[in-house]
Amino acid sequence: MKQFDFLVLGSGIAGLTCALKLAEAGSVAVVTKKDRAESNTNYAQGGIACVTSEEDTFEIHVKDTLVAGDGLCREEVVRDVVADGPARIQELIDLGVRFTERKNPNGGEYDLGKEGGHSKRRVLHAEDMTGREIERALVAATDEHKQITVLENQIAVDLITSRKLGLDGENRVLGVYVLDRATDEVTTVAARAVILATGGAGKCYQFTTNPDIASGDGIAMAYRAGVGVANLEFVQFHPTCLYHPFSKSFLISEALRGEGGVLVDARGQEFMSQYDDRASLAPRDVVARAIDAEMKKTGAACAFLDMTSKSESFLTTRFPNIYEYCIKLGIDMAREPVPVVPAAHYQCGGVLTNTSGVTSLAGLYAIGEVACTGLHGANRLASNSLLEAVVASHRSALHCQQYSKQIHPVDALPEWQTRDAHDPDEMVVVFHNWRELRQTMWDYVGIVRTTKRLQRAASRLTLLHNEVNEYYWNFKVTADLLELRNLALVSSLIVECAMRRHESRGLHYTLDYPEKSSEVQDTVLEAGIDFKIRSGQSANYG
Repeated sequence: MKQFDFLVLGSGIAGLTCALKLAEAGSVAVVTKKDRAESNTNYAQGGIACVTSEEDTFEIHVKDTLVAGDGLCREEVVRDVVADGPARIQELIDLGVRFTERKNPNGGEYDLGKEGGHSKRRVLHAEDMTGREIERALVAATDEHKQITVLENQIAVDLITSRKLGLDGENRVLGVYVLDRATDEVTTVAARAVILATGGAGKCYQFTTNPDIASGDGIAMAYRAGVGVANLEFVQFHPTCLYHPFSKSFLISEALRGEGGVLVDARGQEFMSQYDDRASLAPRDVVARAIDAEMKKTGAACAFLDMTSKSESFLTTRFPNIYEYCIKLGIDMAREPVPVVPAAHYQCGGVLTNTSGVTSLAGLYAIGEVACTGLHGANRLASNSLLEAVVASHRSALHCQQYSKQIHPVDALPEWQTRDAHDPDEMVVVFHNWRELRQTMWDYVGIVRTTKRLQRAASRLTLLHNEVNEYYWNFKVTADLLELRNLALVSSLIVECAMRRHESRGLHYTLDYPEKSSEVQDTVLEAGIDFKIRSGQSANYG
């Protein structure tokens, strides 16, 4: 049994920032599914939203966030996160993050981008590779810290709780079972506290901007351990994913629209002004639905983002990575529009927490995309995700340090038991179910929904869930099987949340309930696979 004071699952901005802070109080293990730099953070192009200019204010940022969230944000949470932003940004700068500076004789001022839903320029960026730059600095800092052990190519199987072991007293998390992807051996890792920083669940969908690791592991593990989840119906589809037969889910940053990009149809006609006064700078939910509607109306396979009003020199300076990638595929955005389609991008709901990441299970914290704090409401404002990650990781580390002082580490935890399980004999079952699940979610639980589509999805997912669970209990676990098991559960939870919301709000749009309800309520699912929970129960964010 490996033992640490703190165990962090995930190596994105939330996980590594939290690990660095926890390392000042004890030993930390960071479990990451691939190498430590592989995360949703690493693929974030746009930047991190924060009030840093004299033209901007906390109040304006709060208002923009509330408008984007379509009435479901918790205003006190929004105000806390926005106000805490500048201090957390300075910590990133102190760690060595190099944000792009404004090119002027005086220097010293950062170049601020503007994205959909923002009324002011407030998005700090590192050209168009902000996530990669933040990840670089955080990885370098963790590598230098002697208290941090990074366990690469490991995937968490399940949380170990005192209740599962039949121990008396308050139910609390004791550790995690972890699978080594190289050996398929499961080890036991004990900790005083466990921090979920596992990201989202984009791989539930056939088309997504997320990397392969985004399989909803943290949400699934927390739910199986008895922790409630909320607002999972609000899946954000990024409006502009590159549409190309030889490209896999390459994101065309929203920052391009902030710099004058215009969405057009195959004839080159602008169409967003028909849907919203903000045209191409409308929030993501509005833009994604508009593109989806245009594609259905015309039968087109995609829409186009027109950047030809900008010079090649501007594009290669502001968006060097995106420009170079498109050029390799034969698309010169300085001279022709870029083909784009919406794709699953961000999970606005998640494990129910407060802004310190505290869950209902003692010792378990959830931060970043895996958590539902109430910041994003029904639709996340662009570039607020990295902001929430640094704020929540800071607050979570402080709370976690205090909690750990009251906890005595366990002497021993039971080893993983394979019982009569044997080696998988037909992995084709796993791969087939993976494809069917993602196709089902894309076809029936996408940008536009209906009750009938959701019912069809629920029926198919029930069969898949049962089939995957049977396979899980009869065969030795593999990384692919674990991810499929988690995706099957999280997909079912998304559908259940969607069926309970009898209105259209933010990212959840249903043809059967096209109007917005006068009652503003969260969708909460208390733990329990039977989903016996009242619709419309109000969330308790602690």
